[in-house]
Amino acid sequence: MVDKYIKVGIFSPPHHPNREDVTLTMQRDFKLVEWLDELGYSEYWVGEHHSGGMQIYSSPELFIAAAAERTHRIKLGAAVISLPYHNPLTVAGRIVQLDHQTRGRAMFGFGPGALSSDAHMLGVSVARSREQLVQGIDTVVRLLDGETITETTDWYTLRDAHVHIQPYTRPRPQLAVASARTPVGAMTAGRYNTALLCANAGQVNNAYRIACESAAEHGGAFDRSNLRVVGSFHLADTREEARKAVQYGWDDYVEYLNIMRPPNPNDKNAAASIEQVIGQRGGIVGTVDDAIEALEKLWEDTGGFGTLLLIGAQWMEHEAQKRSYELFMRYVLPRFTGQNRRREQSMQWMKDNAVRFGEIRDQASDEAMKSTAAAPAAPTKAVAAS
Repeated sequence: MVDKYIKVGIFSPPHHPNREDVTLTMQRDFKLVEWLDELGYSEYWVGEHHSGGMQIYSSPELFIAAAAERTHRIKLGAAVISLPYHNPLTVAGRIVQLDHQTRGRAMFGFGPGALSSDAHMLGVSVARSREQLVQGIDTVVRLLDGETITETTDWYTLRDAHVHIQPYTRPRPQLAVASARTPVGAMTAGRYNTALLCANAGQVNNAYRIACESAAEHGGAFDRSNLRVVGSFHLADTREEARKAVQYGWDDYVEYLNIMRPPNPNDKNAAASIEQVIGQRGGIVGTVDDAIEALEKLWEDTGGFGTLLLIGAQWMEHEAQKRSYELFMRYVLPRFTGQNRRREQSMQWMKDNAVRFGEIRDQASDEAMKSTAAAPAAPTKAVAAS
């Protein structure tokens, strides 16, 4: 087996049922990030949403700022900043500020905006949002790289605009572009050499090809280590426990999904099962062994990637979800990457030589006993009379 090196993080929309207290859910999210930091997860991404109630953060940057103060190693990402909703200069300024506040642990993903309801409230054209995304990323990158920009578009105006603080991370902080259903994200990631967030595991190969072609067109190369693939892994000690656990938030998720993308009433197969949804995302509901098998398949199907992002859909109750994340890091990742192979080889070597090493140990003990028995008694020192 060839050793594989990947990082593992969490992609959290997040989904919190509207029946829960929002203040407590936020505090629980912070506690979860602390737990992930302890477990050794490399990244945690959270999104920007303004309607619907379930995805509760309108500013992922504010979440990152608070979470960074509670953690030590884990990187914290905005996935995504809906760029058409913002002026590129203020986005670039927030990026640099968080880059310094987190000492380089903040990451910034960009997208056109996932919810048409958000765009409606802001008066943003959904039809033009991807065009604005590309335009906005170009401007943000130029600002981060130190350019002074004067330009007027139909959605923002800049006059002698510049970022007045040098980024903490050189040459610039970690940027990323989301890729879901269109090639725009992959093309943009390739052009600007950013990370590529692949929300749909089934489209990774196509997205990677497009990113490579786009990078080549602009004189660069896109590396697989920049691929971040979202997978849906929900683990417990048994399959039955795992299936029962994901029922906790499933109905809330389906209701929200059907509101965002109403199913075709003529489609008899519109009601997706848990297995169908998770299968499309390249994951499982099951045990550690099931997860290793699914992850191997995902790796083979995609050709490899740099980071696996476990979807943080909050289908499980909080403690069950924490347990799932722990099982993945303790037992799935080491077996997938071969992290313990040398330990296993060393143990096998000891087993193969157990008799010989035992004889050596026993012989050494016998010789020590004989040497002790043959040694003359130590002379007794006289005690002087007072």
